[in-house]
Amino acid sequence: MNKKILSIFQYLLFLGLSVFLIWWSVKDISDQGWVDIKNAFRNANYLLIIPVMITLLLSHYSRALRWKILMEPMGYKPRISNTYMAVLIGYMANLAVPRLGEVLKCTILARYEKVPADKLVGTIVAERAFDVLCLALVIIITLLTQADLIGGYINQALNDILKSKTGAFSGTRIIILLAILLIAVTAVIIVFKKFKHLRFIQKIKTIFEGVWHGITSVRYLKNKGWFIFHTIFIWAMYLLSVQIGFWAMRETAAYSIPHALSVLTMGSLAMIVPAPGGGLGVYPLFVKNTLHVYGLADTMGFAFGQLMWSVQFFFSLISGFIALSLLPYLNKRTPVNEKS
Repeated sequence: MNKKILSIFQYLLFLGLSVFLIWWSVKDISDQGWVDIKNAFRNANYLLIIPVMITLLLSHYSRALRWKILMEPMGYKPRISNTYMAVLIGYMANLAVPRLGEVLKCTILARYEKVPADKLVGTIVAERAFDVLCLALVIIITLLTQADLIGGYINQALNDILKSKTGAFSGTRIIILLAILLIAVTAVIIVFKKFKHLRFIQKIKTIFEGVWHGITSVRYLKNKGWFIFHTIFIWAMYLLSVQIGFWAMRETAAYSIPHALSVLTMGSLAMIVPAPGGGLGVYPLFVKNTLHVYGLADTMGFAFGQLMWSVQFFFSLISGFIALSLLPYLNKRTPVNEKS
């Protein structure tokens, strides 16, 4: 019962955070700003939503193939149709309760392919570990390809923090920030050493160990090349979906791959936040702030972020329901695979 109450509390907490961020995103938008947003949506090329959805379908299909590769060392070879449907349903479930989809897709595949759900947990850890690694690489590439612009933005932000009202660097502020950083690092080290017996600390340690184990587990795969290919392809499709999204709005049509990299980076970070609705409130805010760096008005940045979030939300919802409907039909006559 305590776990249920805690889960409900966490869900309500992040739902409240999403609502707050939505309010925070729109609170300063003027009447004219709302008119501009409506015009942006009215003039958007909605036909381009189709290729965006195709890129998402391809990325999810590639994810299903990659997941299947991770199962092969255990001796399981589920049909790609069931694996793909499970992935789509998992994304739909995440809209309601963050991270629920990871559990649900294992349960669904276990039901239709007779693969023990507990043995699939390790494959999910490996998948997430490589997603974290890919996100880190995307962040590095973004920083390297746009060092001048992003570096200038970070430099300005640091200047605002470190400089005094007269415009000169404040030695006191620098010393305080360094002291806070040193205290924080020291505190983390002490807490991990002194309270390593606590369940919470052990859980954090287990997460980091799981990520590392997931990354290193690829050496046991038979199809390492295909695994790496699908990993790259998944993120390439994510990037392409953002670029096509740019073309859908007049205000962002001139933006190119470097800009899409930045949006992909911040959008992916927004998705990590366990907010209901697949980044409800968080995704548009992160995208708006990212495009602000490139000089796009906040109203248009918000409009683009909301457009991309809406496409992803309804895509996951519709494709998940279709997959849920197709699964019984696909498994009506075809015998399921057993462990080889």
